[in-house]
Amino acid sequence: MTVPANLSYVAILGFVLAGSVWLEFSCRTRVFIRTKRLALSMVPAIIIFFSWDAYAIANGHWSFDTERILGWYLPGAVPIDEVLFFIVIPIAAILTLEAVRAVKGWRVGDEGEQDGPS
Repeated sequence: MTVPANLSYVAILGFVLAGSVWLEFSCRTRVFIRTKRLALSMVPAIIIFFSWDAYAIANGHWSFDTERILGWYLPGAVPIDEVLFFIVIPIAAILTLEAVRAVKGWRVGDEGEQDGPS
């Protein structure tokens, strides 16, 4: 199977997502159910990295191979593919971390019974 060149970036992101989204179901990570927590984890990074990319593109420090991206741009000449990267890669990382936590039985402060001060 050959992927058209302009879908290269998106195809890689699709493979990354496919490689991690199954953890939501097999390990019951509940990442997608906790939308507020997911948004609070991701939105600041998306804003910072989007701004950073827009600055780098505007100043000629950063560019994209136009044959390998979709060709749709957001303000600041940031390709939509790059914004998808800012969404997909953190989701994959969070799913992986939460899967490890689920398998290891690690808890965080907002889950389970409160043990009180230690």
